[in-house]
Amino acid sequence: MRIQGILAGVAAAACVLTACTTESPAPTASAPDPLDYVALGDSAASGPRIPDQVGAPGCQQSDSNYPHVLAEELAVASFVDVTCSGAITENIVSTPQGTSSGEVPVQLDALSADTDLVTITIGGNDIGLVSTAVSCLTFTASSATNNCKDGLTAGGVDTVAAAIAEKSPNWGAMLDAVAERAPDARVLVVGYGTYLPDGGCFPTQPMLPEDADYIQGSITAMNEALKTQADEHGAEFVDTEPLSVGHDVCVAADQRYFEGVIPQNPAAPLHPTAAGMAAIGDAVAEAVRAG
Repeated sequence: MRIQGILAGVAAAACVLTACTTESPAPTASAPDPLDYVALGDSAASGPRIPDQVGAPGCQQSDSNYPHVLAEELAVASFVDVTCSGAITENIVSTPQGTSSGEVPVQLDALSADTDLVTITIGGNDIGLVSTAVSCLTFTASSATNNCKDGLTAGGVDTVAAAIAEKSPNWGAMLDAVAERAPDARVLVVGYGTYLPDGGCFPTQPMLPEDADYIQGSITAMNEALKTQADEHGAEFVDTEPLSVGHDVCVAADQRYFEGVIPQNPAAPLHPTAAGMAAIGDAVAEAVRAG
């Protein structure tokens, strides 16, 4: 016993001389609290014709759209999806939207001070993107009988570019309204994808090369304007063009993230497929986690 006491005293003295300390285990990081998530936007977010259709019938909302994919991946605490096919910016901030099944409330009403995460896809209907693309369809393989791009840029005025310039301040004002209604929320503006490859693929999709390039170029210009507004108004922009390269309307049906004029997947023409929605949802989830 005396020897043990001597050894203990020596150890204690050595500890004093060397300033040794007893370290506590490093604290383990706690998991983040689940998010209260609200999805806003148009048909590029709602997923018309993708099974299963849920929500207000006139909004053509799918339970496989990217907001639903995102909500599942993040295991959110609560999820409200008010995306609606045909929505314009005014339907988010000020004007109830009329649909085939009746009027739906202003999308902003879904937000509150408790909202933690907001995704928004909007702008395509503001500039008439789908109707413009449809106007470029042709079954004649001669630009001499098709003046889509020429007509839209006649007199040196690009009508789609002009529409983007006119509408983009509204997108910034919308983001301010979202921030006012949900002041603590992280807001992600999700852009539109690569619908068409360089030169298109006439006649698989009935649009001449110059018109296909014009339409996709207009989508890129809209995305750039959306990103600028997001940067200037405290939001983040998720670019979906790169992830959809090689998954456009021209590739095999099982590789498409966007459907063509005559859909080969359960999706609306010129809209995302279920695979496209899954890829977009994955990209947004990655952006949220990285933030």
